[in-house]
Amino acid sequence: MILLDTVNTECLKNNSMKKISQIITLFAVLITGSCSNDSNVVIVYTTVDQIFSEPILKDFEKDTGIIVKAVYDTEETKSTGVLNRIIAEKDNPQCDVFWSGDPVRTIVLKNKGITTPYKSTVANDINPVFKDPDNHWIGFSARARALIYNKGLIEDNNIPQSIFDLTKKEYEYNIAIANPLFGTTTFHIASLFTAIGDEKAKQFLTDLKNNHVVIATSNGDVKKRVVHGEVFCGLTDTDDAYEAIKEGANIGIVFLDQQGIGSLIIPNTVNLIKNSSNTENGKKMIDYLLSKETEAKLAKSCAQMPLHKGVTIPNDIPSLDNIVPMNINYDKTSQKLEEIQKYLKEWAEN
Repeated sequence: MILLDTVNTECLKNNSMKKISQIITLFAVLITGSCSNDSNVVIVYTTVDQIFSEPILKDFEKDTGIIVKAVYDTEETKSTGVLNRIIAEKDNPQCDVFWSGDPVRTIVLKNKGITTPYKSTVANDINPVFKDPDNHWIGFSARARALIYNKGLIEDNNIPQSIFDLTKKEYEYNIAIANPLFGTTTFHIASLFTAIGDEKAKQFLTDLKNNHVVIATSNGDVKKRVVHGEVFCGLTDTDDAYEAIKEGANIGIVFLDQQGIGSLIIPNTVNLIKNSSNTENGKKMIDYLLSKETEAKLAKSCAQMPLHKGVTIPNDIPSLDNIVPMNINYDKTSQKLEEIQKYLKEWAEN
């Protein structure tokens, strides 16, 4: 009886192992089949507002027949959510293309060895200042940081002209900025640190805090607070500013420090993820995003400024040729962004 039980047990073990082996084989076949079926797919992670990025991705689908699977950031965790996800997936990449609303996060990925070079000929005429010299990222359609103000609350002769004017007592409790731990506000602050040095930048932020700056949840929240008259003015990006004007808001726009350090120019950037599953489709997506046609669409939908010459844009969209830019090094700014994270967290929470 004991011998029979032993034999039966061994048979069961053998049968179980055979079944497990069959399941593994079947799983491998399914995986292989899935990969072959997914050859017409490209996976894109983006920090650009879904309302603006999704139509571009849908047009790519229609024009190429390649299926786009997209992951979007939320407004509150702008630029950090998908960035952290890509970093977490480094050893098992799940996306092919990262479309970022700024260069800094892209450079973070490059420095972590997560991106791979791709030189798109579509971008040959784009200024080299908006390209990585090692071809890990390329810039296109740019926004600028700007001040928006409520015309009903500020007289023309009292409109701030410099970011450093925001620390004046006359604007106490009436300046809004987005949380500096997220989005383009982080990039803006990091740019200030690289442009004027740590000591002066920290003093500016201290003075701003002492002036009871309002920390909003996002650039969109800054826009709403200014439009509704909760504050006189606030720092945001040109896409939010022009969206407010399009909605009929009584606001004005100022490009700050045109006689000083200049306004921060923020190009979109795109890059290819290293060891991704759909590399060739990823390259096609990158070429599409870098095209003049895409820049024209983004100029129309969200007031972004083309980096190509000769792109047809609406009359009310500013030209980069008419804005004094902040002179920054994107690589150094990216490094500075990581250095000051702890400081910014303490500044925002205290």
